[in-house]
Amino acid sequence: MKKVNWLVVAAGLVVGAAAVLLTALGNPGNMGFCIACFLRDTSGALGLHSAGMVQYIRPEIIGIVLGSLIAALGFKEFKGRGGSSPALRFVLGMFVMIGALMFLGCPLRMMIRIGGGDLNAIVGLVGFVAGIFIGTLFLKKGFTMKRAYNLGTLEGSVMPAIVVALLILLIAAPSFIHFSTEGPGSKHAPLIASLVVGLIVGGLAQRSRLCTVGGIRDAMMFKDFKLLYGFIAVIIAVIIGNLITGNFNLGFEGQPVAHTDGLWNALGMALVGWGSVLLGGCPLRQLILAGEGSADSTITVLGMMVGAALCHNFGLASSANGPTQNGMIAVVIGFVVVAIVSFRNVAKEA
Repeated sequence: MKKVNWLVVAAGLVVGAAAVLLTALGNPGNMGFCIACFLRDTSGALGLHSAGMVQYIRPEIIGIVLGSLIAALGFKEFKGRGGSSPALRFVLGMFVMIGALMFLGCPLRMMIRIGGGDLNAIVGLVGFVAGIFIGTLFLKKGFTMKRAYNLGTLEGSVMPAIVVALLILLIAAPSFIHFSTEGPGSKHAPLIASLVVGLIVGGLAQRSRLCTVGGIRDAMMFKDFKLLYGFIAVIIAVIIGNLITGNFNLGFEGQPVAHTDGLWNALGMALVGWGSVLLGGCPLRQLILAGEGSADSTITVLGMMVGAALCHNFGLASSANGPTQNGMIAVVIGFVVVAIVSFRNVAKEA
């Protein structure tokens, strides 16, 4: 158990350090590692949305999936499996992304923002914990997305194949994809550095089972704090890194790619927390599982990418000026959908 604890801590420290490093190398401020933002940018690069400021195939996503794949193969843990409520997972993935883009970041970016001194992210953390707590209530009542089945190597290889195709596009056929010339999408670390860091994080996260949702969920349900150590380690590493680089800025105002509407910061992250508990892991964990061969997580990630496209095609995503009315409506709808899934999947087990 002690070895597992230290592995999780080490993974958290590496993720936090990676976020600081990638920001220093060119990624947007307080966005060195944000799964929601990176999936959004990748979605835009493929033309799924036309928001010109957030379009770029993020090599970190490619590295995370391939790093997880390599680790899973090396330890004989790669296994094609799926069939656990795939349509519901796709929809939940969409609404997790909608909640994340209301807050302007996934749980990992929330932690990075806290490490950068952004007090708006503390408000988001309160909502995140509340959403996870609601999700655990349904888990205790017997919530289930039904069992997954062995589907074979080909099915499990879909997400690794997709990211390899993205890498080929990025390197060999850039004329076929969209690149931001301004805004967050135009700010990125060098391709090789991003890819290598992604590979390292993917491998470590696969071995440690690092999950931003799982740490809080397990602490609530089982008094098991192993994964929570990794959560805390990420924040500590980012704080130290930002203090060293002079990028720590304590306060609510003037934070990079953030807004100060506390209510909707909290509600957006509450939706992310609740939905992620039902899905069995945060956006980072979904990428890791997809690299291990989970078709269900692959479906979830694709749902997140479609959710990102919907956010920018229909004005649901927040900006530095705050949330939009369309975004508020979408988050409320998200809570209704997640509640229906929660209640119905408990009732069916009874």
